[in-house]
Amino acid sequence: MERPHEGGELPTGRGELSAALVDALRGEPGKGRGALPDAPAADGADPYGVDPYGDDLQLALYVCYELHYRGFEGVEDSWEWDPELLRFRAGLERCFLGRLRADVPAGADVSAALEELLVEPGDGTGPSAFLQGEGELWQLREYAAHRSLYQLKEADPHAWAIPRLTGRAKAAFVTVEYDEFGAGRAERIHVRLFAGLMQDLGLDDTYGRYLGHAPATTLATVNLMSLFGLHRALRGSLVGHFATVEATSPPGARRLVTAMERLGAGPAAMHFYAEHVEADAVHEQLVRREVIGDLLRREPGLAGDVAFGIAATQWLEERFGEPLISAWRAGMSSLRLPL
Repeated sequence: MERPHEGGELPTGRGELSAALVDALRGEPGKGRGALPDAPAADGADPYGVDPYGDDLQLALYVCYELHYRGFEGVEDSWEWDPELLRFRAGLERCFLGRLRADVPAGADVSAALEELLVEPGDGTGPSAFLQGEGELWQLREYAAHRSLYQLKEADPHAWAIPRLTGRAKAAFVTVEYDEFGAGRAERIHVRLFAGLMQDLGLDDTYGRYLGHAPATTLATVNLMSLFGLHRALRGSLVGHFATVEATSPPGARRLVTAMERLGAGPAAMHFYAEHVEADAVHEQLVRREVIGDLLRREPGLAGDVAFGIAATQWLEERFGEPLISAWRAGMSSLRLPL
């Protein structure tokens, strides 16, 4: 039976920014909407004085963004567009995006960036390659917990691009999204398929259940697509993110199917990734030729933004994968809390 469309529980803060935000959203006595830190100046360098990639800022940003999805239990819907919260969020975004632009090299050659996405070592890289070759079942379960923060709202962040596209780009984009949302069949929605994967792995498929377990590197990968999606000015970067996901999904999914089979993960677990092997190979061509091709024909000035979206996505994925593998090789958990 499908659960009601409700948000998860508010997490525990991980620093001054996230704690103040969570307290404000809970409406604790004496801590109402005036409890949020002042938004920093637009030209400040990391003006909140925290690591833009660290737990405190990334959790605060994630909580702000979640108000645009399912929200949180006990939090009023009116918080979504609260002016003070939006000013607070804008400061967090300036810190995060500003540091990304400084750290991630990106030109304007979209074709070269797309070609590079399709080239990888024969044995693959990252967590999927580790899990395929030497991973254990407990590590596979951890990987699913990390990914659940996005997969239980798969395709939703990208849907923000639809009203910002037109013509062939819009038509092709919607074609891909239609598949992600089950092609008209509720039981085929990818969110439902991932919930089945979690059940096969003995995990709780409640929306947002593992937010408190996820480190900043995981939160950043999800925050990036929300950042791109919620700002029309970043529509080119969102399309670049979308293209990266579709281009890199098939080989990674193929490796994870092998890992699932080897570790006896169960039919629903294997089915989720098997679904992505062939479908996303078709999607990659559609996104590349129709979505990006038509978008840049209409708005050639967005080439740099598309390239940045591709580069930033890859860069944050590498920052996500490296500590996972390091922890696993040391026999340690990659999560903040044990499953």
